[in-house]
Amino acid sequence: MEEEGPIQNLWQEVRDLTLGTSTQINHLSTPPTPLQFLRDYVSPNKPCLISNAVNHWPATTLWQSTHYLTNTLSSSTVSLHLTPTGRADALSPNPISPSSLCFASAEVKHLPFPDALTRVLESEMGCVGYLQQQNDCFRSEYGALSKDCDSDFAWASEAFGCLPEAVNLWIGNELSETSFHKDHYENIYAVVSGEKHFLLLPPTDVHRMYIRYWEVLFGTGGTSEECPVVQC
Repeated sequence: MEEEGPIQNLWQEVRDLTLGTSTQINHLSTPPTPLQFLRDYVSPNKPCLISNAVNHWPATTLWQSTHYLTNTLSSSTVSLHLTPTGRADALSPNPISPSSLCFASAEVKHLPFPDALTRVLESEMGCVGYLQQQNDCFRSEYGALSKDCDSDFAWASEAFGCLPEAVNLWIGNELSETSFHKDHYENIYAVVSGEKHFLLLPPTDVHRMYIRYWEVLFGTGGTSEECPVVQC
């Protein structure tokens, strides 16, 4: 217990040095220059909120209409992720051993976009739909919408030194939730409609984190002893 004081003080000093003493995330009223973004946020691993970065996108008005989305994507098949609680890729009770936990993926159904969107909008606890496919899904499954957005943020691409490796589109509801995780790459999130809430832990808090390995169960829509299923 005697060591907690010095360790706590050292952690606080490192945190203050890298992140500053303010508890508020910087809010920029306009997009930064590439140099400012690289110097003030990318290099020190500091998040920021940026307003007026996507106002010129047609998506900000067109995507408010479900009719526009279903009409534009009427012939597109997309990946709908289904979970009992809205938490995909998360710790869940192990169906084989209920007293323990496992890392469970969502059940994924490939549906026409209009049907998938209906499942998302009509979700309720017990079976929550979330359009949250990864792997560059915006430029594949949702390619018909690509004309509604810029292909990248020029100021971010210059700061990162590369174009986006992947562009994803997520459509959820108030039940949709992403489990706590670590990304191994930089992210730019653009909220086109609704809200998204983030809980971020800075690199200086790494001593508070730990890695634990869990049995993995995959939702496949079928059952087998070799690959147990968590589905709704």
